[in-house]
Order: sequence, then C-alpha cells, then structure tokens
Amino acid sequence: MKDRHLTQLPPCTWNRPIGLGWDKPYTVRNPSNLDDGPWHGMPLGGFGAGCMGRSSKGDFNLWHIDGGEHTFQSVPACQFSVFEQQGDACGKDEVLRTFAYALCTEAPDDGSLHAWQWYPQNQGTYHALYPRSWFVYEDVFQSQLSCEQFSPILPENYEETSYPVAIFVWNVHNPTDKLLTLSIMLTWQNMVGWFTNSIKSPKVRVRDDGSPVYEYEPRLGQSAGNYTKLVEDSNSFGCVLGRVGTEVAEGLGQWAIATATNPKYQFHHTRWNPTGTGEDVWQSFSTDGSLPNYTDETPIAEGEQLASAIAIKFTLQPGESLEIPFVIAWDFPITEFAPGVNYYRRYTDFFGKSGHNAWKIATTALQQYQNWQKQVQDWQQPIVDRQDLPNWFKMALFNELYDLTSGGTLWSAADERDPIGQFAVLECIDYRWYESLDVRLYGSFALLMLWSKLDKSILRAYARSISTSDRTLREIGYNKATGLRKVANATPHDLGAPNEHPWEKTNYTSYQDCNLWKDLPSDFVLQVYRDFVLTGSTDWELLWDCWAAIGQTLTYLKTFDLDGDGIPENSGAPDQTFDDWRLQGVSAYCGGLWLAGLEAAIAIGKTLISYPPEHPLGEILTPLNQPPITETIATYQTWLEQSRPIYQEKLWNGQYYKLDSESGSDVVMADQLCGQFYARLLGLPDIVPSDRALSSLKTVYEACFLKFHNGAFGAANGLKIDGSPENPDATHPLEVWTGINFGIAAFLIQMGMKEEAFKLTQTVVQQFYDNGLQFRTPEAITAVGTFRACHYLRPMAIWAVYGVLDSFGERR
Repeated sequence: MKDRHLTQLPPCTWNRPIGLGWDKPYTVRNPSNLDDGPWHGMPLGGFGAGCMGRSSKGDFNLWHIDGGEHTFQSVPACQFSVFEQQGDACGKDEVLRTFAYALCTEAPDDGSLHAWQWYPQNQGTYHALYPRSWFVYEDVFQSQLSCEQFSPILPENYEETSYPVAIFVWNVHNPTDKLLTLSIMLTWQNMVGWFTNSIKSPKVRVRDDGSPVYEYEPRLGQSAGNYTKLVEDSNSFGCVLGRVGTEVAEGLGQWAIATATNPKYQFHHTRWNPTGTGEDVWQSFSTDGSLPNYTDETPIAEGEQLASAIAIKFTLQPGESLEIPFVIAWDFPITEFAPGVNYYRRYTDFFGKSGHNAWKIATTALQQYQNWQKQVQDWQQPIVDRQDLPNWFKMALFNELYDLTSGGTLWSAADERDPIGQFAVLECIDYRWYESLDVRLYGSFALLMLWSKLDKSILRAYARSISTSDRTLREIGYNKATGLRKVANATPHDLGAPNEHPWEKTNYTSYQDCNLWKDLPSDFVLQVYRDFVLTGSTDWELLWDCWAAIGQTLTYLKTFDLDGDGIPENSGAPDQTFDDWRLQGVSAYCGGLWLAGLEAAIAIGKTLISYPPEHPLGEILTPLNQPPITETIATYQTWLEQSRPIYQEKLWNGQYYKLDSESGSDVVMADQLCGQFYARLLGLPDIVPSDRALSSLKTVYEACFLKFHNGAFGAANGLKIDGSPENPDATHPLEVWTGINFGIAAFLIQMGMKEEAFKLTQTVVQQFYDNGLQFRTPEAITAVGTFRACHYLRPMAIWAVYGVLDSFGERR
C-alpha cells in the first residue's frame, strides 16, 4: 500500500504520522501572546475568503472565517469517516468483517459523540506541500485509502485563488482478491452566524508587551434559525446549511457539502444532532455504511445545534480503484470592520453578493477540481523536480505560503479605483494590523513573485496614505508618552486593523510612535522600485502612482537629519523594525536603507523622465503641484553624495559596520547591510564597497550564527564578535528572527556564500518544522525553546532566497 500511495506524492512534503504528538514543542515567550499548541495543519480556502485548518490528527480546528480574526477550536462534528466491509453480503459462506472509524485520532473532550469509533494513532501519514495536503491511511483498512485536500491557489490567478472552497479527492484501491464495500461520510456542523464579533464596540487595551489589542468573542454555538437542505442535481449531491432570513451581514451566509454523482454509488444523507452521542449517525453508518436519509428543513430553536451528513457507498472489485471528490464551500460575502464599515470579498465578483451561492461554488469546484489540481501540480512540479534544491528547502518554500491564506487575509471586491480589489495580510495574530511595511520589506517577496498585482495594490494603498494625517493623540505603549496617530507625509507603519477601517485608517499600532521611525520611508521607496524592476521594468503606472508620495516621505525623513550630515539619525529610542532595540545617531541598518532608498528614488525619477511622452498616461498620471522631476532627482543626488562618505566614516570599523555612531556599542548586528542587499538586488550602485560588504557578512555569519549556541538555532539579531551577548537581558538582540534570517541567507547567496546560506536557512527551517511551529511560523525563536508572534508575515522571505538563486539572481 505505502509504495502505491506515496509514489504519487511529491518527495518534499512536510510529513508526520497521523495523530503523533510532540514531546517538547516550542511554547510562547510572552504569556499574553497566542499559543494554540502544535496541532496546526495546512489551511484550506482562498485568499481573503476565510479559511479553515485540518490538523495532522484529522480534526478541523482553525477557523479564520471572519476577516482578520482568529478562532482555534476543534469542531468534532466536522469530520470524515470511513466504513469498510470485507466480503460479499450475498455470499453464503462468507464471514463479513466490518470496520468504521471517524478519521480523527482523538475523541471530543466534552463527552459528545461517544458512540463514534475514532481512528487509531500512527496508522498512516499526514503530508503537506501548500496548497496541497494528504492523509495516507495504513494498516487499518484492507483498502488502500488516501485523501488529497487543496484549494485552487494558482500563481498570477486573480479569480479562482479567491474562491471559498476546499476540495477533498479520495483515492481508494482494492488490493485484495475479494470484494470490498466502502462508504465515505462527510459530516458538517451548521456554523452559520458563528464567525462575527459578538462585541460590536470592542474596547482596545494595551497588553503587557505594550502592543494594542481589542476584544473579540465569536458567536460560537449561536445557531438559532439554522437549517439544512438536501440538494441534488444531475451531477451533484449534497446539503446546503443556512439560516432563515434574507439579511446579508458579516457571519451570515451558507455552508455547502457536496460530492459528484455516479451510477456506481449509493448516496445517503441525514440531519443530526452534533451535541449528543452521535448514535443517530453512527448506528446505521457503522453497521452497513448507510445513513437514515432523514430530511427536515425546519430551523432549529435557541440552544439547539444542527449538523448534516452525506455518504457515498460503493463496492470495489479486486484490483479496482476509484477517485471520489468531496467539496466544502462557504459563502460569507461580507467582512465588517468598525460598525457599519463593510466590504464585500473578492470572490463575490464571480459568484454574486447575496450570500446564497455556496451550492454554486461547490458545484463549480466539482466541475473544475481536476483542472485546478493539474494547474497546481504544473506550478509546483518544476521546483519539486529541481535537483539543486534540497527537499527541506522546497518543502518550506511552498508551505510558508500558508500565511497568504490564514494570515487574517483580506481581499476586497473590485471597484473602479482598484480593479482587482484591495489586499492585505496581518503582521501576525498577536500584532493584529495589516501589511506592516517594515515586515513586508522581507515577507512580501512571495506575494510579489507569485501575485504581483496584489503586491502592487498594497503599495498603492501606502502611496495614497502618506499625505494623510490623523491628529488623534494616544499613549505610546513602549514608554507611556503621548503621540499623534499619523503625521502628514510620514510613511505609516501599517494599513490599519480589522476593528477599524483597513486601507483608510492607518498606523494602528501604538507600541512605538511610528511617525518617528527611520526605516519606513526608505522601505516604501525600495519596495516600489523592487516591484517595478522585478516584474519587467515596464509598469510605469506604478511609478507614477507612487512618485508624489516618494517625494513627500523622503523629504519628511530628511527632517530627522539634525546635524545636517545628509543621513537622518536614530533618536536613541527603538525607532525602526527592531522596536525594542535602541539605536543612536547614524545606524548601519537605517542609514543603509536611506542610501539605497535615495538610489531607488533617483532611478525611479530617471525612469519617469524617459517614459514615452506620446503615451497618454504620461499626461494623465504626472502629479500636479509637484516640483519638476529633474529638480527632485538633483536634490536626492545631493543628499546621496553627502551621505555616502559619512556612512563609511562613522560606521566602518575595519571588519564590519558598527550598530550606530553614538551608542558606543560593539555589537555585530546581523541585518546591518539590508540596504546593500536591496541595492544589489535592484541593480543599483553598491552603497558600500563589495569587499567591506563581504567582510561584514562573514563576521555576521561567524558571530551571530556559528557562535550562537554552536549554530543550533540560527542567527541572533545582535551579538558581540565572540558570540556573547552585549546585554544578557536584552530581548530582540538575542532572538532569532526567522524572516530576517531568510533575508540574510538571500544576501549570502548574492555575495557568493551559497553553502553558508543553505546551512543557515536549513537550521532555522528545522527549528520550527521539527518543534510544532508548522503553519504558525513565528517572528522569533529563542535558544530556550520559546517563540514570539506566531502566524508571522516576515518568514515568507524564504522566497527571496529562491529568487536570488533563480529568477532575479544575476541582475547586475
């Protein structure tokens, strides 16, 4: 059995025995941060459509159905089950053997469904290679049985990738010389109305780590008015789970479970109570694989619960194989942010906005799933087949894309201004605000390389926000000072939060005063030019859309050059992405980004000057009331020429670039030359001599990686040259930031240190995939087995490693 099924799987999946736990999984560092435990599996669902997750023990436990919100709870009634009968019931001398298991290795802990038989632990393997995952069941049934689960996540596809649907393709083979009769059952609880905040004006408080958090309580179990309806047509069979009434609002809509009809199959269904013993389903299913075929569309009352079940029963001849698809679809068209701020989801552009289209979505999936399956395979196969990439790297490369589905992702319906809608992913669940610009400097490589229009839509949202202001005063969590929410012409840190108005009301985080940050303007300019260069250097419209904002924010940042030496100084407060780490004066990190940002702005200006003047967009998109582009370029050139020697004079110590010019620290900062990496990536002039860059990088590799617990965890953010901590009680310097490590690895490859890059990357990947952090990759891990900020955006920087290796490695 094993050979047949596993040869169909890519050899580079993340895999684990079904139901096998973890002896010592990583645990959360800060008690206030999220720690759901290690039972996370690959998420299923389209971008911005909401998603669900099924763990390697077989339960559905992750529910990101409400846009931007996190619910982690196993719903036992949502389950696949299998019945198998060995032998022919009509045979006179045949001894029938029957088995029936719900395909989860743990019974509910609330005592419900105790009539059910649960699948034994370690009898098979779970595999994942996003957006596909598999359960391969072994040594329990006589049949060879596996299930592939996926959603149609397809690169540069801006339709199917948004669909709220999960497909389960069952492959069944009879390897015996006897008849085998099987029945596959899908049970599903009616959860319509559950996934919306029951607190309509949630209070915001400052958590013990200084970050803002708001109240969220989903309406779990509030099912009054829910009903189930049997639906059959010429090609499909299943149930729609809805709620009475015609109102369209967040949390309201439909679920659908469905399968394809076939004359070889018997179809069964029922309505049942998921809070009882489960006997109303299990008695008939475990006896002969059937269901009572009970139909009742009566809505349930307050305090009651409702579930549906469908089953396919069939007989396999010796040697016969079958492929059987099941589909789970949902239609919750509205995401509500602040009360009254409602957005339709992207998929409604294709299925309508009524909230009554779950069956249409499900049947579309049944018609198209084989085509989608092939398209996903065709996308992955060239990477899977590459012999120069190790399997662990290919595994992590695809699986780290999970966050685009389950990162609280938003994708709005299209309008005239945004023809493919607006898109956003949370920084993480703990820091619940969208598209933090400093974080996406690293983590957005995946989106750019695979869904470039979505990445550009985010940068356009930033460009629109830079000139805006919000004079609201609020407390800064880090030091209890008071600051304005958004200063005009400052680049915002983020695009807002799910409880307000994302894309329009920015700078939600109040841990630091982000108006004072010294990296954000440069981050913005570099990402704009990156998206232009790495998508063919032809999207002049993007540059025009962002040019005015570039000028505004670089001019704003220059006001922090208090000594007039050309480079804005750090203030001695944590005023950059390492927001617990005080930098003072000219810093290697922010100063280098400033130099690279000026180079990018000059390149953008020169590109716009050369834009074909006869093209109508040249007149339409030229910013009004802006200085001539040639004048702006000259200003940037002056700043650059002034800054470049200062950076060398103040920071180069003969071996590496100092942390900053005024603190007196001799720490080796791991990410000291991010600006140099970006400059070389985009074909811009080096901001530092190449030999100094290489010397710095080798020092980082030795001090921060190899000398930090003998290279067992990855590169810490900042250590002394002998690998010892400058301050043993520091937070950020002694953490290994997964995404920063991937960025450093990309830089290592760029500088000819490929072997070192893969050693660093493999160490970090193994830490979280071997220790129960899969599909909830954190921002940071420590040497004592703790983590911080799971479901983080920055680790998708592993795609920068792949990009430097492959599609944009030799740009210079």
